Amino acid sequence: MSHFELAQINIARFVQPKEHSSNLPFMDALDAVNAEAEASPGFLWRLVGDGNNATDVEAVPGDSRLIVNMSVGSDMASLSAFAYRNKPHVAVFRRKHEWFEPMAVSLALWWVPAGHPPAAAEGIARLEKLARLGSTHEAFTFKSPFPPPVGHCQGQRKSYPVLRWPQTSTHSARGPFRLRQAQPERGLGLSSAICRLH
Repeated sequence: MSHFELAQINIARFVQPKEHSSNLPFMDALDAVNAEAEASPGFLWRLVGDGNNATDVEAVPGDSRLIVNMSVGSDMASLSAFAYRNKPHVAVFRRKHEWFEPMAVSLALWWVPAGHPPAAAEGIARLEKLARLGSTHEAFTFKSPFPPPVGHCQGQRKSYPVLRWPQTSTHSARGPFRLRQAQPERGLGLSSAICRLH
């Protein structure tokens, strides 16, 4: 019996170098927004670099102004609620034009097996697929979602290990970086799992 969770990647490219003073309001807001993300319903994992965020992860070698955000959540509704209704996140999102270049495709969603923390290279590949093919079951958007694969089991959880993970792909992030583990949810175990087979 398989169980799938929702991965997301979103990228942005600074107009100025990351260290430029004009980017300070964005950088200063990251810790608070990330704390909100980790406390939000459905949160399971997020990509973390050497600090408490992923701004130092080089998802595309040589593109120093590109930053990446990746996470895994339990379901579409929870992730959408955080993205579009969490006030600290929305406040930063509304100011993105102050710091970042316009991008045609900057976010992709896809289903991953439970407990699988996707590498930066995997996320970039999903973005490229979305840009090339539009929404498919392999990469989609909030506006054009796809259901989880056959055998989705709602409620079952696997923990994400906290480890250091060097990556070697030519499109991978400069490793090593840490995997951020969600706190276990009380009262949610195998005995309470509710499974749907499509």
